[in-house]
Amino acid sequence: MGNEIIQFHNCFILRDGKIIKEDLWTCDGKIVNPEPIFFDQKDYADIKIDCEGLTIAPGFIDVQVNGGFGVDFSHDSETIEEGLKVVAKGLLAYGTTSFCPTLVTSSPIYYHQVVEKIKKTPGGSDGAEILGIHVEGPFINNDKKGAHDLQFIHKFTNGASSIEEVYGKHWRNISMITLAPELENSTEVIKYLTSNGVTVSLGHSMGSLIQGEEAVRNGASFITHLFNAMLPFHHRDPGLIGLLASSKIPTGKTIYYGIIADGIHTHPAALRIAYRTHPKGLVLVTDAMSALGLQPGQYKLGYQDVDVKENCAVLAGTTTLCGAIASMDKCVRHLKRATECSTVEALEAATLHPACALGISDRKGSLLFGRDADFVILDHDLNVVSTWIASQKVYQNPAAVELTSRRITKQ
Repeated sequence: MGNEIIQFHNCFILRDGKIIKEDLWTCDGKIVNPEPIFFDQKDYADIKIDCEGLTIAPGFIDVQVNGGFGVDFSHDSETIEEGLKVVAKGLLAYGTTSFCPTLVTSSPIYYHQVVEKIKKTPGGSDGAEILGIHVEGPFINNDKKGAHDLQFIHKFTNGASSIEEVYGKHWRNISMITLAPELENSTEVIKYLTSNGVTVSLGHSMGSLIQGEEAVRNGASFITHLFNAMLPFHHRDPGLIGLLASSKIPTGKTIYYGIIADGIHTHPAALRIAYRTHPKGLVLVTDAMSALGLQPGQYKLGYQDVDVKENCAVLAGTTTLCGAIASMDKCVRHLKRATECSTVEALEAATLHPACALGISDRKGSLLFGRDADFVILDHDLNVVSTWIASQKVYQNPAAVELTSRRITKQ
């Protein structure tokens, strides 16, 4: 659609923390202010789309995606580029317009092969935007490894130099790193990573609240899948969970936390506790693995075999949860239902909050003027009707009626 001015009308839009009845205008892949179009340029829309009273929200952002549709980013090194395309395309059906491909704990050899191949890539009709890699490990605690392979877990033996040694010289393709803050030399590493624009997340950890607070003072700003793979809450030392209510977070800093709202990884009561304690930090993540979008069966997560039964993924032969198979739109609906939060809060947990956590809220996560025109059109039950990237429709729900689009003939 190029530089054409598109007007989405007869719709409700999420803007500035409210859902309001207002038209959405886009041009050249950006959300634009219509006033200068009318008053300065004396112009009108080239295309007018009737949204029939539906809701337009920013495109969903998923910062933890291990794979999907038969693809596992931590297993298929030779076909990683093709696999990325498959997942990026498949995510569009769930309203996800950008994501962080996630690598679980792997060998340095694997990282060196794969990290350079996963480049930040704009979204479009071929799939959701790649925002950079989320490496979940290998700098984690053995005792909270979850489904991660023990033989590949590393320490920061050489401090900040360990980053390039393990991930390879293309490590700047990484946008987020999950690490355990109690590891020796973690302070030096956290300072190094955050000074290079990497979001440091705390997880797979036995860390105390004091160790978590120290990590936050040094630049950490995220917690990976809250409640999972960390010390359980204890009233004398609430561990990393206590960061949600800590009085020692630097002024003006928000701690964000990922939460898997699939009804399996986190009990609805725990979800409510997190939401009521710190709603502004809640970030929905799918933690999706290769079985996303597929039938029950056996799949891979890194070097491990995974059994998928009904709606649950576990390490083969065990009851250890490992990744999830719920889509982001389903997580949004579950969060709203389980916590009774507002529609705005449920949507911002999948849009604005992850954008802020990654430091990209100047272009993603909201429908403010000047932001990327990446958005999802939803019905009244928050089901995806269509997905749009840079003003272009990239997915249409076959079960939904296509919206009426009318080209304007100008005099």
